[in-house]
Amino acid sequence: MRRLFGLAVLGCLVLAGWALWAGGLFDDPVSRTVRSSSVYAAPGYDLDRAAAERILGNRRVVVLLLEPGADLRDSCRSTERAAEGTVVLAVKPDGEGGFDRYGCAWLPDRDDENFGRAAVAETTIGGGIDAVADRPLEALKVIAINYDRLVRAGTVPDGGRTISPSLPRYLLAAAAFTGVIGGAAAVWIGGRRAARTAEARRTRRQEAADRRSTLSAASATLAQQIIDLDRRPRKRRSKADRKIRQYAADYAGLLAEITAADSAGGSDEQWTVLTDRCRRLSRLISQL
Repeated sequence: MRRLFGLAVLGCLVLAGWALWAGGLFDDPVSRTVRSSSVYAAPGYDLDRAAAERILGNRRVVVLLLEPGADLRDSCRSTERAAEGTVVLAVKPDGEGGFDRYGCAWLPDRDDENFGRAAVAETTIGGGIDAVADRPLEALKVIAINYDRLVRAGTVPDGGRTISPSLPRYLLAAAAFTGVIGGAAAVWIGGRRAARTAEARRTRRQEAADRRSTLSAASATLAQQIIDLDRRPRKRRSKADRKIRQYAADYAGLLAEITAADSAGGSDEQWTVLTDRCRRLSRLISQL
């Protein structure tokens, strides 16, 4: 059972980790944005995002408008998982009125049979945007035209971009973590209850054992007293013979009750009553 629970916990953790990783929890701001958008604009750009989205539509192209000091290569390559299946163009002002450009074509089989097509797409997607570098929306229109030309030429596959929202994956991760935490909490609470129950039972058994030990000592003392009375000289115990026989009979009956109670797992109350009877009988015998 413990092994199965451990495997279940491990499976939930793996599932949760995959969901968080695939959902983009560890992405940088650029990748996190392009998971659900075709445009990323650094804070320095005065860009109407809604208009920019309308210009690019559902084309498989993503544009990164970065600040002057950004690393175009790293920013572009960081979008590989977030913008899979698209052509990504990262640009930044070059300080001379134009753009520095870097392209990443995340096409299927880009490292094998589509290597040449990917290279063509990367080098041509940003052509002609330097002339409108001061107008980002116009630059996006040029990029959209360049992309449509690549599609007509068969360089990039036709079709719209499919964006998978991250929310279901986060929900999956949350469910997995909840299952792990809930299961662990249930096992911990169950273990605590089982431990308390076991401790209570152990305590009761120990107390019962102590009472049986007390009763055994009392009955042994009583038996020794009866034996000692029986060994007294006849002339000293003639008047007490009837009481001695009665006490011996009472003791025999008491032993039978003790044996029966022990076999049946006698209660605490039974042990207490039998012990008291032994002590009372012992006191009576001591008075003879």
